[in-house]
Amino acid sequence: MPQSATPPAVPTVLTLSLALALAACAKPAPAESPAMAAPPASAEAAPPAPPQPPTPAAAARKVSEHSDLYEFDYAYPAQAAAIPALRQILDADLDKAKAELVKDASDGRKDAKENDFPFHAYSHSTDWQVVTDLPGWLSLSTLVGFYTGGAHPNYVFDAILWDKAANTRRAALDLFTSKAALSAAIARPFCAELDRQRTKKRGGEDLGGSISEFDKCIDPLAQTVILGSASRTAFDRIGFLIAPYEAGPYAEGSYEVTLPVTPAVLAAVKPEYRAAFAAR
Repeated sequence: MPQSATPPAVPTVLTLSLALALAACAKPAPAESPAMAAPPASAEAAPPAPPQPPTPAAAARKVSEHSDLYEFDYAYPAQAAAIPALRQILDADLDKAKAELVKDASDGRKDAKENDFPFHAYSHSTDWQVVTDLPGWLSLSTLVGFYTGGAHPNYVFDAILWDKAANTRRAALDLFTSKAALSAAIARPFCAELDRQRTKKRGGEDLGGSISEFDKCIDPLAQTVILGSASRTAFDRIGFLIAPYEAGPYAEGSYEVTLPVTPAVLAAVKPEYRAAFAAR
């Protein structure tokens, strides 16, 4: 009868090696080093950063220089200085006005000396004033006075309307659909108010002399147009600054006509700017 087959025995050395390998895989991880451990809860927090100094408020600018050659004055308010782009425009205008004054005065003095007639110092003055300061807009106006050796000094008006949201300068008329639409809304009350002021200034006398043009109405939109606000929340009035010789002789000086923003004026405002206006 043949013997049954029996499996060969596993070598003892191989069995021990397998046991050691399994034991190595199950070896616990080394303890975390003190350098990598989280700081204890009692560790002091880093000291807070020192408070930043407050930003200094923008300051108004005023330049005044007087000499035998010229008199130069230029000023703008803190509200304008607080807007960097506008401040840059005004500073550039100041520099340009002064340079032109110095050149013109130097030429004038030279001409006076060569032709043997008296020389009087030339002058320039600009003083920007706030018409109104709204959340989205800054409206400024100024009287620009000058003397360049003539019979008397003269002056004109200028205005700046600053769109704060767009950070750009706009003309007041840019906010309306067209000159024709705005003119139709304000022509009649403008002419009535101008005639009222003329009558008051002239006191019944014909200061215009034989110049019939000074008895006629003028184009309000050819004047310096400014936007103002009595409520301080929206534009509710529109002004027209009229320099000498525009509506009357030099002796009458300037005129200023202010009208309320009526529904007719509001209807002439471009839709994108209508929220900045309020009818009175």
